[in-house]
Amino acid sequence: MTWTITPEPFGSPTAAALWRAYYTEVSDRWYLLHERRRTDPAELEREIAAHPGSDLAPPGGLLLVARHDGEAAGSAGVRLLGGGIAELTRVFVHEGMRGRGGAPMLVKAAEDAARELGAEVMILDTRTDLVEARALYARLGYAETERHNDDPYAEHWFRKSLN
Repeated sequence: MTWTITPEPFGSPTAAALWRAYYTEVSDRWYLLHERRRTDPAELEREIAAHPGSDLAPPGGLLLVARHDGEAAGSAGVRLLGGGIAELTRVFVHEGMRGRGGAPMLVKAAEDAARELGAEVMILDTRTDLVEARALYARLGYAETERHNDDPYAEHWFRKSLN
């Protein structure tokens, strides 16, 4: 069983399906934790439509898709912010594919892509309830830092030198 990671247009059917799966999971986790309900379907559709991923298109960004034995299993996005800084976003692996090494490979591929785009530093944010993500980033050498954005859902901010 093998993993492959390749760039994917943000608007492809594969990218759209992975974005929907990612957004559904993180949104449902938040609502279940804070309001004991799942995401309202209308809200889900609005948010997916409002954030299509166009910022993950070249030349200032890139969407990567991980496939396990040819089946789309996860994604990660990189977007340049300027000043040698890139942001890692939309890191996701389908639940049934977790624990097989795909997430670290995705993050490392995103770091390589950021370097190729000219970045020297990668930043990201995540939430407290996404404990798996925080553990992954710490294992891969990301250090928790001060707030670097005003995302109302972000609770932890990380940074890593790409040099």
